[in-house]
Amino acid sequence: MSEKDLAQLKAEMEVRPEELCAGLEDFIRSHVEKLRRDGTILGLSGGVDSAVVAALCARAVGPEKTLALMMPEKDSKKQHVDDALRLAEQLRIEARMIDMTPCLKELGVYKLLVLNKLPLTGRLRAALVRKAFGLYTSYTGKNPFTATQQGYKGGIFRRTMQKGTAYYRAKHRLRMLLLYLNAEIENRLVVGAANKTESSVGFFVKHGCDDASDVMPLLKLYKTQVFQMARHLGIPSGIVDKPPSPDILPGVLDEEAIGLPYAKLDLVLLALEKGWDLRRTAAALDVDERTVEYVRDLTDGSAHMRATYAP
Repeated sequence: MSEKDLAQLKAEMEVRPEELCAGLEDFIRSHVEKLRRDGTILGLSGGVDSAVVAALCARAVGPEKTLALMMPEKDSKKQHVDDALRLAEQLRIEARMIDMTPCLKELGVYKLLVLNKLPLTGRLRAALVRKAFGLYTSYTGKNPFTATQQGYKGGIFRRTMQKGTAYYRAKHRLRMLLLYLNAEIENRLVVGAANKTESSVGFFVKHGCDDASDVMPLLKLYKTQVFQMARHLGIPSGIVDKPPSPDILPGVLDEEAIGLPYAKLDLVLLALEKGWDLRRTAAALDVDERTVEYVRDLTDGSAHMRATYAP
């Protein structure tokens, strides 16, 4: 392990939260004014990214001009909804609850997941989803997250995976629609919560609520830097300390889906951004070169998600 290289990466990952918050608040406030909006709107999920965005909006334009939409559906964990409600109360911002279940049901989205046809408890459904993830990985040599980036060219899992991808992505895209519906009715700025880590590796839904917005204040911050911001802003420990989850499929956590903890993933991404080769990065972080190559392949394989192609 190269201790000097590791120390350099960790030092660069540290932020000055007070200065950073002030700059991001100015960024939000200036775009509210520039685009002639009367306030801000965001999706509040109960996760750390949206919590930080909510706090920044409240500080930038005032709690009275900040609206948080909570948009759970039948796969959402109650803990995340409760965390979002408590945060909205702490920040003194308006929070509106919109249950997406009836709309998703009407669109036929729930029929796409085979497990929804079985009378299973939430815990059992979560266990079966994790089991399915493992089976797919052992059979194909890829985790399902990687496969969703690159499309499905064949195999016995193709149809099931295509339906599963449509299943969870529909939820994010419906949330985007609801955010813009309310934003345009009330002349608000849509503030997104995407961070640099998830954008870099493609852990988001194209044209979903974590991609389509007017401004993205966290888009230049790695996930671990967002955690630093959250602690500075006084986001409750119940949000900061719980395992990050997309909360769109039962039993799926961010780090399990991606295959690396954020603390390690961010350092690999930073090293690659600095132009370090596989050997130097692996040595600095005490990982094998295949891990570094995997992260590099994620960034390359998800490039199409960050682009719109034209002739």
